[in-house]
Amino acid sequence: MIDKAQEYIWTTARVLEQRRFEFLFGTNGDAVAIKAALEPYKTADGGYGFALEPDGRGPTSQPPHIWTALEVLEELGETDPGIGDHIQTLTAPDGGVPVALPSLEPWPRAPWWGIGTEGTLLATALLYARLPGEHPWKANAETFCWTAIAAIEKTHPYEVESAITFLDAAPDRERAAREAERLGKLVREQGLVGVQPEGYSPGEIHHPHNFAKSPGSLARAWFSDSEVEASLDHLESEQREHGGWEITWAHWTPAIAIEWSGLVTIDALKVLRAYGRL
Repeated sequence: MIDKAQEYIWTTARVLEQRRFEFLFGTNGDAVAIKAALEPYKTADGGYGFALEPDGRGPTSQPPHIWTALEVLEELGETDPGIGDHIQTLTAPDGGVPVALPSLEPWPRAPWWGIGTEGTLLATALLYARLPGEHPWKANAETFCWTAIAAIEKTHPYEVESAITFLDAAPDRERAAREAERLGKLVREQGLVGVQPEGYSPGEIHHPHNFAKSPGSLARAWFSDSEVEASLDHLESEQREHGGWEITWAHWTPAIAIEWSGLVTIDALKVLRAYGRL
């Protein structure tokens, strides 16, 4: 599996994902080289842009690019010292962060990147979870996330993913466990697992491993052992003959099929390794 994925990464993926693969799964990983590969995505105002997260194009700093950069740096055990201050400049008065800012308006983007000026759970939760240490921004962001999660009634898989990412990182573990239990019931009641949701691309189906990305996730308790094993079997089976994994959502521009493939291949391998499948 790893050998096939390695061939695919070297054949197809961006330089950044090649460097990440080396670091995470190879023997010649170089943290300095990974940070250097992130540099072209940095924006003049201290953020990240330039399609680091492939669904948003253009030179402006946007939250999805920032949380992608923070995930890469987290893999190295590092962070960007100034990024917390930058996130603060993107934050709405309600303490949350929009998925996309008005500065993206002139630039190409996926239709699901909703431009706005109000905070969203999706962006705020992912930024909170991936910004390490203490920063003044995190206090209001934490309050925003707790409030947003408590208000969830009718939901969708991507909102649940972001919510559980926050809950797995939240310092109040008892409260996080209570909210996760409630959220898990909603996931079951609303049929968000293993079912083709209305309005999504064919095959854009969420499985247990999409919510519980590691055995330590609070979402792991939502599923039986047999459900998790079947989910991991499915994930393994999704490795294509060329060695990589592919996105399941809409190809709104031809570029993303290639640019995302390296990212989702690494993500799949990280999940499989977390569960002892590698």
